[in-house]
Amino acid sequence: MKLQHFSSLEEAFTSLFGNGAAIAKVERIFGGDINESYGLTLTEGHHIFMKANSGEDVSFFAAEAAGLCAIAGTKAVGTPQILGYGADAGRMGKAFLLLEFVSPGRRRRDYWETLGHELADMHRADTAEYTAGRRFGFSRDNYIGLREQVNTPRESFITFFRDCRLVPQFRAAKGCFDKKDMRKAAWLLDHLEDFLAEPEHPSLLHGDLWAGNVMTGSDGRAWLIDPAVYVGHAEADIAMTELFGGFPAAFYGAYREAGMLQPEYRERRDLYNLYHLLNHLNMFGGSYLASVRRILERYAP
Repeated sequence: MKLQHFSSLEEAFTSLFGNGAAIAKVERIFGGDINESYGLTLTEGHHIFMKANSGEDVSFFAAEAAGLCAIAGTKAVGTPQILGYGADAGRMGKAFLLLEFVSPGRRRRDYWETLGHELADMHRADTAEYTAGRRFGFSRDNYIGLREQVNTPRESFITFFRDCRLVPQFRAAKGCFDKKDMRKAAWLLDHLEDFLAEPEHPSLLHGDLWAGNVMTGSDGRAWLIDPAVYVGHAEADIAMTELFGGFPAAFYGAYREAGMLQPEYRERRDLYNLYHLLNHLNMFGGSYLASVRRILERYAP
């Protein structure tokens, strides 16, 4: 799918909906931490969803659009249709991402079981087109929250996770750590192969899969939003679902039925989530330091 880039909202509306299409009504939607969100009703009746941020952040929306496109390409789980993205240098002066407006619905009775099976299908999908013939990474860098996420492809998942996930976060958090923390971090990075396992096959990951990035569509099914995609170990997505409260047991039961979790996953779970906790430490400060230290104490002597 080719992503459409526009130099203004007016160009986007005309290209997508025809001459004369313009905003008739704007409704501010609250709930996100990073971007402004709006429901737009256009003069010819279309209802679309727009994210907006400072004009310099167009790369942020280009990366999000690429991630949504990759998830949609698996045909495994719902995600909003991408209409286009760009930067409006005129009256708005903001970068924007235009998406299908997903009207919230009532959850199906098998909502969580269905999501478990759909996520397993997404994790089984072919990933060759995203890693330039290599195994782990993505075709472009993107973002995890506000921070850049490096996706340079690697042949080994463990090497990728060390070089492109943990190392950049430890470097950014250096000012938060004492000498003991840094010694343990260095030891862990040198011995990561002792704890992590290579996956049976590479999987496309949502990358930031917590409850806030799952919404219910009008079809009553789960839709994935706000991805930080990359090709990695499927277990990393499952670990993230458990970091902030977890999903219902029905989700995990359905996912396990697909046979996607390798033995000793729980022994590795905290290492996957170390990445996210370090990222939160770097974005939000010291309240996450104790959680990072607990994981270092668990794995490093």
